[in-house]
Amino acid sequence: MTENRPIPAVRLVTAHTGASASANELGMRPMQARAYGHRGEQYLLIKSPPASGKSRALMFIALDKLHNQGIKQAIIVVPERSIGGSFADEPLSKYGFWADWTVKPHWNLCNAPGVDDAKVAKSKVKAVGEFLAGADHVLVCTHATFRFAVDELGIEAFDDRLVAIDEFHHVSANPDNRLGAQLGQLITRDKAHVVAMTGSYFRGDAVAVLTPEDEAKFTTVTYTYYEQLNGYQYLKTLDIAYSFYTGRYVDKINDLLDPAVKTIVHIPSVNSRESTKDKHREVEEIMDHLGTWKGTDPTTGFHLIETQDRRTIKVADLVDDDGARRDRVITALRSPEARTDRDHVDVIIALGMAKEGFDWIWCEHALTVGYRSSLTEIIQIIGRATRDAPGKTVARFTNLIAEPAAADDVVADAVNDTLKAIAASLLMEQVLTPKFEFTPKDVGPKYGYDYGPGGYEEGKQNVGFNEERGQFLIELKDLVEPSTPEARRICQEDLNEVITSFIQDKQAMERGMFDPEVVPEELTQVRMGKIVRDRYPDLDDTDHEAIRQHAIAALNITQQVTKEVAKTATADAIGELKANTAFVDGVRKFMNVKELDIDLIDNINPFDAAYAILAKAMNPDTLRQVQAVIAARKTTLTEDEARAYAVRAVEWKRERGRAPAITSQDPWERQLAEGVAAFARFRQKATADG
Repeated sequence: MTENRPIPAVRLVTAHTGASASANELGMRPMQARAYGHRGEQYLLIKSPPASGKSRALMFIALDKLHNQGIKQAIIVVPERSIGGSFADEPLSKYGFWADWTVKPHWNLCNAPGVDDAKVAKSKVKAVGEFLAGADHVLVCTHATFRFAVDELGIEAFDDRLVAIDEFHHVSANPDNRLGAQLGQLITRDKAHVVAMTGSYFRGDAVAVLTPEDEAKFTTVTYTYYEQLNGYQYLKTLDIAYSFYTGRYVDKINDLLDPAVKTIVHIPSVNSRESTKDKHREVEEIMDHLGTWKGTDPTTGFHLIETQDRRTIKVADLVDDDGARRDRVITALRSPEARTDRDHVDVIIALGMAKEGFDWIWCEHALTVGYRSSLTEIIQIIGRATRDAPGKTVARFTNLIAEPAAADDVVADAVNDTLKAIAASLLMEQVLTPKFEFTPKDVGPKYGYDYGPGGYEEGKQNVGFNEERGQFLIELKDLVEPSTPEARRICQEDLNEVITSFIQDKQAMERGMFDPEVVPEELTQVRMGKIVRDRYPDLDDTDHEAIRQHAIAALNITQQVTKEVAKTATADAIGELKANTAFVDGVRKFMNVKELDIDLIDNINPFDAAYAILAKAMNPDTLRQVQAVIAARKTTLTEDEARAYAVRAVEWKRERGRAPAITSQDPWERQLAEGVAAFARFRQKATADG
């Protein structure tokens, strides 16, 4: 290994304003007030990070719909029973609201005994039917119970009701996704209200959450990570890193696990290559590293470990297969003491639990071993550490990944794991930075934006920044503007979703990271262009190009500015004020070095900054081996790819007055010419085949 420590791929130093926790006269925090302002919408999508208060925002909205909008009842749908507690009774009037949130105990079906499968859920489905026929207002159930209830009772049973879906990324536009299909039926019938909430509006399988036509019916409320974390009272720094190891992970984990830091350790699945195949032994070895076992607390079930400095720490084991013991531990983790007492528990060791919706505000480190099934899962795990809490100034996420030995025959699998970790860091880097909005040059100053010491300058490339909303307004030469309301909405609201699809494209990442011969435009124009066309098939070519340009500009500006900021200041040297302005200053510097146009931005490999970080963390021999694996995967162009190059070649010829030459010294011109030739061959073959 070149370094024996995790390499921070992403670092955010927050403004520390306290705004996220400040409440208005109705007891609403900023995100909640923003969502409440759209309470009259029939279809509302709330995109907001963990710990921003989505559960309470829904309470405010649901109460208004029940009392003022003619909605009969509210059904709150959560992915698993443990999250149902987020919607327990809340005395909202105590903080200024005009009503309290109340759920009668027998209508919180997440607390009812029995798992949620088809065989044993009949009693819960019956309860849903009884609720719908009664006069009470609020029911809480799992996604599974809701699905069974719709199958049993029919979609019309939910007319004039509010259906609120928490962790909305579980829904999919795939016809095989039952919850997604039922949501489509609700929207088609158009007699229910829907509020959807998620901290990660994308899926690990890269399938769209909603179809474009259904998504267009939703009003979106976005509250960014940047706004949330900048407004914290206590948390100052968030680090996201990955670390590679050889041998057994339980040996390497000793370098990363500090008994003095509140930590959730997610050990790998027993089916993964990182696992030793004995999960209980792994837990024991992790606890041995922490200190000497001194017994178990009879009330909580926590293990008591004496550390080297003679402190006694408490470790919650959620890997234990004994149901009674694990239930006791889970109960202790959900107790009020877990939220109010920082020392209630010190370390949590989990396998499939303590991810989505798990609320332990004191968590300072989410340490995850091995490949995760999806980007969504990684982002949810990171969210466990980003809660604000007294005395908690630093939070971090570390993904510990197996580095293959030079002769390892599973190097291809290791490459996939590495790409997953890099994709997670790229995505988090994107969502943690301010929001980007682009306009053509010389549109004039826009109210609410600070254009720097010189103000707005005609004829220059201006960069405005709204600090309160965490939003850039950047003028860009030769920018194609969207021509329809839907395309404008995508460019303003959904660029991160487009970027997520791009970095989930394995071919793009492999070529961008490890192929030294890759031409940036192959990624920025062809691959990103295909992703946009596939994602929004109903838009025209102009809107496709506008969305592509906006997305690649946001991604490349973020990557290049972050790289430059890292060069000029080390983590230890960054003061709070400078850290909070460094990215904004970096954007202005990057945009002012020379007059940037979209062609120059397209000429940047979106993955070169990430590769520079990876090169520090991985053994050079292994890095060369990975590059060899990627080079061996090179394939000939498909007909769709050849067509995309041919279309780009037509634009190239129109701009320059000649066709691209296959003998050119310019690699992009040469690749365009090769694409034209390949497309001609496909056409000739099609003609020959009749």
